[in-house]
Amino acid sequence: MTEVEDDVFIDVLSCVANEAVVVYHRSPCQGRSVYQFPVTGERALRENEPGVLRTLETGIMSQGLVANTQENHLVRQTVYPIKNQSGVIAVLIYEKDIRDNIQAHFNMQRTSLVDGEMSSMLAAMLQFKDSIINQLEDAVLVFDKYGFLKLKNERADVYYRQLGYLEDIQGLHYDNLSLDQTMFSEVMSQHSSSPCCPLTVEVKAAGRYYQVKRLFIEEKDLCVGVILHDMTEIKNKEAEIVSKSVAIREIHHRVKNNLQMVASLLRIQGRQCKSPEAKKCLDDSVSRVLAIAATHELLSTEIQAEVDLMDVIRLIASNIERCFVDCHAIKMEIASEQSICLDSDRTVTVALIVSELLHNSYEHAFGNCSEGKITVKTKVEGGLVTVVVADDGAGFIALEASHKSLGLSIVRSYVKDKLKGKLSIVSGDTGTTVTFTFKK
Repeated sequence: MTEVEDDVFIDVLSCVANEAVVVYHRSPCQGRSVYQFPVTGERALRENEPGVLRTLETGIMSQGLVANTQENHLVRQTVYPIKNQSGVIAVLIYEKDIRDNIQAHFNMQRTSLVDGEMSSMLAAMLQFKDSIINQLEDAVLVFDKYGFLKLKNERADVYYRQLGYLEDIQGLHYDNLSLDQTMFSEVMSQHSSSPCCPLTVEVKAAGRYYQVKRLFIEEKDLCVGVILHDMTEIKNKEAEIVSKSVAIREIHHRVKNNLQMVASLLRIQGRQCKSPEAKKCLDDSVSRVLAIAATHELLSTEIQAEVDLMDVIRLIASNIERCFVDCHAIKMEIASEQSICLDSDRTVTVALIVSELLHNSYEHAFGNCSEGKITVKTKVEGGLVTVVVADDGAGFIALEASHKSLGLSIVRSYVKDKLKGKLSIVSGDTGTTVTFTFKK
């Protein structure tokens, strides 16, 4: 039989998933068409025409696959890709009524092997088929040296039914079952160059994700083994995590913007305030709000849920320096022996503590912004994080100040209640050193 006796179609991929659209139909030049009604403009669904969708997606010709027409007739299709420089743009389809029992365009030599001619390996696998390979969660397919499927497990049937195959895939050629855009000739060429090197790739087909692993089998009748692992659930979870991560980062970004807006409103209120005491309280509140905002600013740019503590401290130091813009003589030094990453809750807590301590040093240690130095150091040792904030300015009586100062009260409360850590304050004529330690 020749192609003039086939229905010929051109289909293109639809914008809807898992379907194509018929854009051209030519009835047979000789003989009778399978179709009674026009099908141009009709849909070709994956569950009815797996070869069409497979070739559109992979660019590999599909030969003699069973399909169900729009008029509910079973046919065999041979599907050729139509390509341009950007890839597959359409497919050319030849259809033959399946009742004629003719597989058009099968030009490969196929050998028929009876059970007695199978290799010992195949016989062994068949013997244990029900008890072993059918228990596997992955699909297993074994092809002979001509590329025809000789062995499969039940999971393979499940996978290929999901891909839209209407007939039993037993005996089909590798080129009709390939999901990773490789043909059997390419596989054999690879086998010749790297006989001991299995190849693993990831592919997407019919909206599902598969890991495809090819193995070469050194047996008389068997040649190539393919293992398909369905990774759809994993990929969907990964996409869900990425989506949630983006959403969380967007939330942190909005929180940061809102906090900065609050700080701006407090600054405006402070400028209009005539009471020095009230103005100081508002300025202190600005510093605290900006300390929290600094953490959210970093969390909005981080992929991970943890933040580098030193990045937060540097942002806080920058904010404090802007608050005391006239104190140019005071220098700040920030140092760390290593990177320290903490969860967002504890980072916010440390940020508030360091902000209070820096603010106190600027405000009380150096009269009239006289020359001085403030240092912030961090380290991790034995699973404990230690943060030291020190200045070389005027000291104070720590016990008395702790009861009078709101800032130091916040520091003590946060170290004890939120960080479950220990606090040490040493102050004298040579300056003040505040150290707090907590578990990483």
